[in-house]
Amino acid sequence: MRPGVALALVALIVIWLVASVGLAAAQGCEECREIKQELRGAIAATSVPTPSPDPKAAYWPLATGQPRPVVRAVLFWMSTCPHCHDVIEKVLPPLQAQYGTQLQIQLIELGENATDEQIGVFYKAAEALGIAHNQAGVPFLLIGDKGLMGSDQIRAELPGLIKQYLAAGGVDYPQIAGLAALLPAPRPAAEICAPSTPCVDVTPTPAALAQAAAAPPASAPHAAAPRSNGFTLALTVMAGMIGALVYTGVVIARGIGAGPVDPPASWQRWLVPLLALAGLGVAAYLAYVETRQVAAVCGPVGDCNAVQASPYARLFGVLPVGVLGVLGYVALLAAWLWSRFGRGRLAELAPLAMFAMALFGVLFSLYLTYLEPFVIRAVCAWCLTSAAIMTALLLLTVGPARRAWYRAST
Repeated sequence: MRPGVALALVALIVIWLVASVGLAAAQGCEECREIKQELRGAIAATSVPTPSPDPKAAYWPLATGQPRPVVRAVLFWMSTCPHCHDVIEKVLPPLQAQYGTQLQIQLIELGENATDEQIGVFYKAAEALGIAHNQAGVPFLLIGDKGLMGSDQIRAELPGLIKQYLAAGGVDYPQIAGLAALLPAPRPAAEICAPSTPCVDVTPTPAALAQAAAAPPASAPHAAAPRSNGFTLALTVMAGMIGALVYTGVVIARGIGAGPVDPPASWQRWLVPLLALAGLGVAAYLAYVETRQVAAVCGPVGDCNAVQASPYARLFGVLPVGVLGVLGYVALLAAWLWSRFGRGRLAELAPLAMFAMALFGVLFSLYLTYLEPFVIRAVCAWCLTSAAIMTALLLLTVGPARRAWYRAST
């Protein structure tokens, strides 16, 4: 094949990959907007009290004059979290319709505009239940002395806990330091009563409202919330990937029409499968977290649970990115094995397949790494590890790919 044609083919492949990543980014942003709209609509339609940062804001149920124990709970959520969307849109509405004002769930959003107090209370609640910072994730529902994390656990256990607490006479909001400042104003103590005790709801008088408005706000400690702290690392990994892509482009441009390429050293050939196996382990763990909807062990850097809870954790909202990574690393290992132990034309072209897969992996990892600090506002150390491994694989496969191309074209 002529050098000019080869260069044109490589350019077309790169343009196609970049366009695919751009399309995924556009669809992800549109999906994010749709989720936010659906969440707002679901909240308004189900009469679940919306978050109120004003500690003086009171929520008063309709007067019924009937015995009515009340169960109050708190749900921490994020607008970019599909599991939160599932809880608010599918789990809570039937329960709200069944129990009415006997079930009061206060939503506290941990999004871009979340205050230090809100995030601090979230981590304090997790600590109170024995959950480490790097294992806490949303959706996270507090009811009584219980904490339910993840849509599966909330769906499975919340209905039974509501019945249990109603039978016991009701339960108030959890007693977590700083939480009171994020909740509606205290309700009359008579509202939480035994099922056999008449309990009449009270409608506030103008004087009571004026007194509540004049009351000083409840004080809460200003928590030094451990926000995601891996942004610098993410930017460094991004810079490394861009540098690797530039180097790869230079190597390919200089190799067009050049002479034969020396084979790589033995240690370089064996480093490829070792890195691919390491990447496969990382991708397999992320796939387990995404498919089983469990909290990940994030380590000291970043907040991988926030990243895994975002809509970008699934390609086009369907395929978990971790599963895609598993498939990619398995394909890389298969191509290496074929190039090493296979025979014939396919074995000679296997290094080109490895290079193409590594190039796609780096471009897609670059897109995902960009999303973490700039869109999701959280960093996943596992994802950065996979991105670094894929970048190393790209650098290790570009030489053998040049050599295979030269041999195939002569």
